[in-house]
Amino acid sequence: MARKFEELRAGMSAESRARAKALANKLRAEMPLHELRHARGLSQEALAKRLNIKQPSIAKLEQRTDMYISTLRDHIRALGGELEIVARFPEGEVRITNFAQLDEPVREPAQDD
Repeated sequence: MARKFEELRAGMSAESRARAKALANKLRAEMPLHELRHARGLSQEALAKRLNIKQPSIAKLEQRTDMYISTLRDHIRALGGELEIVARFPEGEVRITNFAQLDEPVREPAQDD
């Protein structure tokens, strides 16, 4: 007979519950685009409408391993999020800001003669 999840969890040691929680958090923090879309409660068709493209384009995009940052940024925004690019080094993390405002023209600093 099937048992309720609460019963199973109650029978686990505190260490096992902590490991399970850590794994669940990791899985929630890392996922491919199609799982992210699904977790946000959107169909490919609904996301395509938000992006003003056709549904097969969403299916193709979700299978790609390489794409423009602007394409990924638009996809994430249509899901209700914001894309951040972070470089991780042994000394710490650096948030890359070059891609944050691609819609605005980049202004070169004025040169004094």
